[in-house]
Amino acid sequence: MACREQILSEDFGEALIDFMLVGDELDGMDYCVEMIDEEFAVLYFRRSVQMPVSVSKYTYNSIPKLYGLMQEAVGPAGEYDPVNLIRSGIAEVQRPPLSLTGKGVVIGFICTGIRYNLDVFKREDGTSRILSIWDQTIQEGTPPDGFSFGTEYTNEQINEAIRSADPLSVVPSTDTDGHGTAMASVAAGSNTGFGVNFLGAAPDADIVVVKCKEAKQYLRDYYLIPDGVPAYCDANIGMALKYLDRFTEVSERPVVICIGMGTNWGDHAGNSVLARYLDRIARKRNRVVVAGGGNEGNAGHHFQRLFPMEGAAVMQTAEIRVGDEEPGFVMELWGTVPNTMSVSIHSPGGEVIPYIDFRSRETRNFSFIYEKTRIAVDHILVEQGGGDELVVFRVVQPTAGVWTFQIEMRGSIGYGYINMWLPITQFLKTDVYFLSSTPYVTLTEPSLADNVITVSAYDAGNNSFYIDSGRGFARGGGLKPDIAAPGVNVSTALGARTGSCMAAAITAGGAAQFMQWAVIEENDVLAQSMEVKAYFVRGAARSEDIVYPNRSWGFGRLDLAGTFRVLAEG
Repeated sequence: MACREQILSEDFGEALIDFMLVGDELDGMDYCVEMIDEEFAVLYFRRSVQMPVSVSKYTYNSIPKLYGLMQEAVGPAGEYDPVNLIRSGIAEVQRPPLSLTGKGVVIGFICTGIRYNLDVFKREDGTSRILSIWDQTIQEGTPPDGFSFGTEYTNEQINEAIRSADPLSVVPSTDTDGHGTAMASVAAGSNTGFGVNFLGAAPDADIVVVKCKEAKQYLRDYYLIPDGVPAYCDANIGMALKYLDRFTEVSERPVVICIGMGTNWGDHAGNSVLARYLDRIARKRNRVVVAGGGNEGNAGHHFQRLFPMEGAAVMQTAEIRVGDEEPGFVMELWGTVPNTMSVSIHSPGGEVIPYIDFRSRETRNFSFIYEKTRIAVDHILVEQGGGDELVVFRVVQPTAGVWTFQIEMRGSIGYGYINMWLPITQFLKTDVYFLSSTPYVTLTEPSLADNVITVSAYDAGNNSFYIDSGRGFARGGGLKPDIAAPGVNVSTALGARTGSCMAAAITAGGAAQFMQWAVIEENDVLAQSMEVKAYFVRGAARSEDIVYPNRSWGFGRLDLAGTFRVLAEG
């Protein structure tokens, strides 16, 4: 069913789902479904029937999550510095005897678009290495086959635009933010002889780009996203992944998918619908998925505590400092099976919400006498994705100062854990942070998907870990991140950039080099994401004074040359 009107209309909500609605669930519902594959789909529904957004009313996994860009700092344009490719072992394998440059491999990006007319994306004959651009934000052209919205621009159209005196009159898609262009140049930029002093990790790889459509306003309103901050819905990201995944089958070439987006909403254990769809893609032959682990390690946005369960209730206190004129935020509290939680809230002015009764599954709304703050609390005893208890707080117009959340846990088995996450930094207008936070378990979703290559960031200039990089492990102890890669002051076609997205881009370029050796040169024609991850882990550079796997470094620093040394030694 074509859903173009529903996709574009603010009157319709959307949800990335992994189940099919049947029978009574469809009665009286104005809806449309876009299938992604036989298991995953996007449901579009008229909001006048299905609103408001409520975690208690619907399954948590069917509530759309919003993702932000994982770039933290932009530096000035400067001379190209190859140190990041050298430290990653990428520069070494670009040279003979291996001569791996990503030839024959496609790297796909889901991002803010690409400035396709830059020389770093051209071949020596001046033609573009960009095979296609699906711009989800432009509705005047023809969508890709099998999709209902956006406009697809082919390699032929892009080449025509490059030859034109006015390229944007032919292909009007561009990248005003620069995030996507920077990532693509790091992973696959080339020195084509046009006077460009630049080189990416896989300069002969071809490129496919999805310029992602930003989230609808009703979702921005629910999550209280500040104006002007890019935010992307998992439904549009899921459709973008379908487009990139299809390229392997259409082109019969290996595809590396690079993701530079992330969020703090989710269980941080890889159980979200988007993470499980990523896992599904990553298990397929000739696909590799790489995701940056985010920049939340030093933000103060994670609170974790251990409860020794001895039958009696045990209480812990989480204090949150809220800045002046903060519009609000959505925060999650996750417990562990089989223990149960209750929560009391104390405002900076001394007003108290006593322990909330969670026996009924409904949204509880609270207000205060002397403060404008409103808090909506949703509770799920058994969250569908992982089975744990979940409490979601939507805090509107919080009074500046210290808010106190007292969490009481009851149970009789071993130890209980709680984890609380505030939104990622760019989704907050002011400084909002836990007074007693932990830097661990701060990798952003969807990087915690099992088969995805999860990358943290470090500074290749001095081999120090990037202080803002997300850290592991996953909630529940899953071994993430997998490796660390350079992510500080990384040379891009637009100047130096910092953030886990840069580490992901370097790793994606390295994965394209490896897939050239494995698939194109027929050394391992069935290679896929988990296998490439294992090769990277085996070849990673490790320090003698660090115990691995490590919460910050994973299994070590990316060293592609080291991977081939391991292969050579048998």
